[in-house]
Amino acid sequence: MHLRTAFAASVFFVTTTLMAADLDLKNNPRITHSATIRPGTYHLPDTQGDGAVRIEGDDITVDFRGARIHGGSDGQRPDTFSGTGVIIRGRNITVKNLAVSGYKVGIHAVECTGLIVEDTDVSNNYRKHLLSTPQAEDGSDWIFPHNNDSQKWAEQYGAGLYVEKSRGATIRRVRARDGQNGIILDRVNESKIYDNDCSFLSGWGLALWRSNDNIITRNAFDFCIRGYSHGVYNRGQDSAGILMFEQNSRNIIAENSATHGGDGFFGFAGLEALGDRPAPPGFDHKRAGNNDNLLIANDFSYAAAHGIEMTFSFGNRFIGNKLVGNAICGVWGGYCQDTLIADNIIADNGEYGYGLERGGVNIDSGRNNRILDNRFANNRCGVHLWGPAAKGFQDKPWAKANQPASANNIIAGNTFEGDRLVLHLRGEGSGIVFAANKLENVGKDMDVAAGVEIIKEVSAADRAWKRPEYPVLGETRPVGARKHLAGRQNILMTEWGPYDFERTLVCPTEIHGSREATFRVLGPRGSFRINDHTGKVTVSPREGELPATITVSAREPGLTPFRISLTADGQPFEVNGTLLQANWTVRFFKWTDAQDPREKPENWQAIVSSNPIETLEKDEIDFKWGGGAPSRAVGSDRFATVAESEIRLPAGRYKLWTVSDDGIRVLVNGKKVLEDWTWHPPKENTAEVTLEEGAHKLRIEHFEIDGFSQLQFRIEPLSQASP
Repeated sequence: MHLRTAFAASVFFVTTTLMAADLDLKNNPRITHSATIRPGTYHLPDTQGDGAVRIEGDDITVDFRGARIHGGSDGQRPDTFSGTGVIIRGRNITVKNLAVSGYKVGIHAVECTGLIVEDTDVSNNYRKHLLSTPQAEDGSDWIFPHNNDSQKWAEQYGAGLYVEKSRGATIRRVRARDGQNGIILDRVNESKIYDNDCSFLSGWGLALWRSNDNIITRNAFDFCIRGYSHGVYNRGQDSAGILMFEQNSRNIIAENSATHGGDGFFGFAGLEALGDRPAPPGFDHKRAGNNDNLLIANDFSYAAAHGIEMTFSFGNRFIGNKLVGNAICGVWGGYCQDTLIADNIIADNGEYGYGLERGGVNIDSGRNNRILDNRFANNRCGVHLWGPAAKGFQDKPWAKANQPASANNIIAGNTFEGDRLVLHLRGEGSGIVFAANKLENVGKDMDVAAGVEIIKEVSAADRAWKRPEYPVLGETRPVGARKHLAGRQNILMTEWGPYDFERTLVCPTEIHGSREATFRVLGPRGSFRINDHTGKVTVSPREGELPATITVSAREPGLTPFRISLTADGQPFEVNGTLLQANWTVRFFKWTDAQDPREKPENWQAIVSSNPIETLEKDEIDFKWGGGAPSRAVGSDRFATVAESEIRLPAGRYKLWTVSDDGIRVLVNGKKVLEDWTWHPPKENTAEVTLEEGAHKLRIEHFEIDGFSQLQFRIEPLSQASP
């Protein structure tokens, strides 16, 4: 039986009636022979750092019969979990029916040829406390997967199940929730990973490091994500459903679901492969990368960044995958060579692409790639190829050995329907074939750089490809199993990771708006009721079934703080915030490189003294332009914003709050009270001011350089009596 939510945190320390069995886990046992474990919950901290439980030997089967091993204390924060629950060493060891929680690493298997881990729950292990908020990203949340030869992944980021230096392992029916990483394969070869569900994690569902010839089928690695706020920022921060770093080859990845990730699949050749880290003597950079992998019949949709990212690699095949609704690209294949991208559904990608990196298939300096018989639809750009390689990159050992260039790429037999731009070729390129494609209702056929010639005929040999046969292990059908959660709008981040739709959640618990604002009450079952509220607001509806959206409306103009208490599915919650009804005049200006507002104060004065490109009247400052623009006339880059209003406030101390990308300055009654006049990603700034009763003039100044843009402002009372 697959272990499920019976092992929730609430029962960690509940006394369980013990059944007859031959081993009772106490005193950090060392298991060296086949055994069954007496069911129950065992509180076993790893105080010595050598594993709370050790299984060592050959030809051993340990059936935990549903026992739970827990290393943390009651109420302990998951970012302070430490140690390892179970350490396994030996040949032909089987571990089954175990739940392990409260550790940095749940299970760590080392040098375990023939290992079997099955029907095991590795939920509720380590996860970082995320500092990114719905309003702004925090850079400290980024994961850096580039180094792992000394088990840095386990040390820094933890795991539910970590398998190292092993061959011929079988991992099946493993479940992970409420953690950072699910399954990590570190130098694991010729193994079988299937029917696992490592979803709703804040890092990686499955991560591979120097692992080859593995069969990975019918697993769910959905909602493995961080660094996302829908409509505000889509960073992903190197989270992924499936991660593949540093020379992993000949793996079969088939019929998995890895939707709603930072990336669905994130592959990178590795620092050693590129020459950015010392390699062993005699290392050959020629064709060094993640090579000859087959990604077939998977769902890599709704990622914060890319459906598939595979870079600096060779001979990979992406066939029959679903790549829909990814924020930046369906496929990002920078510097890849000899890739086959065939028979995929590639649709609705690139809504929040960064500049020109957007849409269906994007490849920088790729050679001999074939894009054949795919179905493109409604992408910002269908296929985007460019070169030459980045300045300075040509001096790297990998570049010298592999000669990257945008050359000899074939786009043939595809259908493009509704794409804004079908083919974008920029910079340098040669031998580009675009032939036998079908275009319907597209915005524009081509945008081709001067000097780049397109070959409009394709040979039968170049068109030919065959759908490969591949092994399928597993009985589950994860692709499409969560179709009711389709779309990136269902990525809801909390301070500990993505919401899993299996528990009650009120989000956000702090809300702000102009005349009104909303919050959501989510849960798979039950009802809600508004018990009470303070402040001059109307709350509607006041009761109903879950899920629900609640609207809070101000009854009077001005600044209206409020607090709401409610019960949802029998649990108490509180929501508070502020509504501010004001009349803002917002003016937009354009500027040039020579007028960079960071350089001289007079540059800014010259910009805002010119005639505005556009003027708006708004009741709030809540602009989340993302990769877009305030308007076509203003454009998305190098613009300035000035917003002004006069607001009547009672005497008191107030907090001013902004999120900006890029520079921000706030003046109250002509006095500067907040400033961050720099280039930066979406960033939160605050200031406190004491104001007398009366009307106060507010002025917000903002500039945007390029890339993302954002401008939000609110004011909250600090010293007034509670509403």
